[in-house]
Amino acid sequence: MTEDLAYLSAGELGARYRAGSLTPVDAVESALTRLARLEPLLNAFQRVDAEGARQAARQSAERWRQGASLSPLDGVPITVKDTLLAKGWPTLHGSRTVEVAQSWREDAPEVARLRAAGAILLGKTTTPEFGWKALTDSPLKGATRSPWNPEITPGGSSGGAAAALAAGIGALALGTDGGGSIRIPASHCGLFGFKPSWGRVPHYPHKSPFSTVISGGPLARSVRDAAVMLNELAKPDPRDVTALPYETCDWCDGLEDGIKGLRIAFAPGLGGAEPRDAVLQPVREAVRLLGELGAAVADAGAIIDPLQPLFEPYWLAGFAHTLRQIPRDRHELLDPRFRLLAEQGLAVGLEAYCAGAMARLHLAERLQAFHADYDLLVTPVLPTPPPPVTTPYHSAGYDRWRDAVPYTLPFNLAGNPAASIPCGVTEDGLPVGVQIAGPRFADALVLRASRALEQALRWPMPHPLLEARLARLVA
Repeated sequence: MTEDLAYLSAGELGARYRAGSLTPVDAVESALTRLARLEPLLNAFQRVDAEGARQAARQSAERWRQGASLSPLDGVPITVKDTLLAKGWPTLHGSRTVEVAQSWREDAPEVARLRAAGAILLGKTTTPEFGWKALTDSPLKGATRSPWNPEITPGGSSGGAAAALAAGIGALALGTDGGGSIRIPASHCGLFGFKPSWGRVPHYPHKSPFSTVISGGPLARSVRDAAVMLNELAKPDPRDVTALPYETCDWCDGLEDGIKGLRIAFAPGLGGAEPRDAVLQPVREAVRLLGELGAAVADAGAIIDPLQPLFEPYWLAGFAHTLRQIPRDRHELLDPRFRLLAEQGLAVGLEAYCAGAMARLHLAERLQAFHADYDLLVTPVLPTPPPPVTTPYHSAGYDRWRDAVPYTLPFNLAGNPAASIPCGVTEDGLPVGVQIAGPRFADALVLRASRALEQALRWPMPHPLLEARLARLVA
């Protein structure tokens, strides 16, 4: 059922635009046709702007015709997560409590950079309410479903972005990651996902205490496409006073340099995590390949302490801050589980919150010391395979700290770059991702290692299992 254009990379689209064998209008019409066919199954979009995309595609086609393209992303169809401001589109955060009747006059820096690059924005993708969990369902839109199996979640909180991209809708997706929210859905959907060092991608506005852990970043079908997207996302924006100094580099440089001689630590038990065999087997195979590529790989043990005792009050206090901003007469509209946790957070005192802030500092110090001995750290992305869409999050059956974020959250708390690379499938035919993390600011090294592993694994896009399942679903 796959249309000829559905899984072309951003690089392939640009090459065809340049050669005149394809136009952005063709690519956007293909994406919109596919979106219309699959959206009833996926529920991946909060908003679709078909006419806006068509207009932007016509403008891009004229630029390519004149030899005046704005960037390698000019004319490339991309989706935007509905936690990021986009001019003219309501940003609802998956919540019925957000007032729609606002002016919506600003783009977030990430969105502004994509527009300036000439990318075609198809619309906004779904997220759980305020991005609170590693599954994607909300009171506003219901459950988003994985194209690999509609009964399974695509993960979260950038779940709509991952579901759409994995299904061949758009060539890239813009997500955000505050605890694994790019890497988790990338793992669940068989994609590459990259969380840059905190501050690498400018962000605005900073309205949440979680702003100090959140990074905007790409979901992609290849490491190179993600690096091309990072070239645009990392450009400076004066509104973000916390952003890193802009590096005038090309994040594609050095991608093919390999990993020979690198010191890599493998930590399946990071922070006391206990991965299932279904996850651990393909991850171990990926680690074996890293050794074959010339890296010195060693088992590293737990490295850090379990996260929950140190950080649960800190997490709950952040939800309480969000709750305080919502009028009381709208609390009934909230996701009941989010509201329950946010109300628990109202009882978190200043001392407990400050203890969480200090624990973040100590975690960052521990990881920095660790990286004096190891260039990179490799783990699974999650301890478990993707759960059903009906799974209650942070419950006895699916605990946040045990089942969702033990591998991903440490690198948000410390600000380190980390990526998810698809490395295999479970016996049920669901994707599994392996995580590569590095010291803070070593974004180029993480991308380089990810590219080396990507080449060794030869993960197909689209995967034959996914292609067959999509064909059956729309037959």
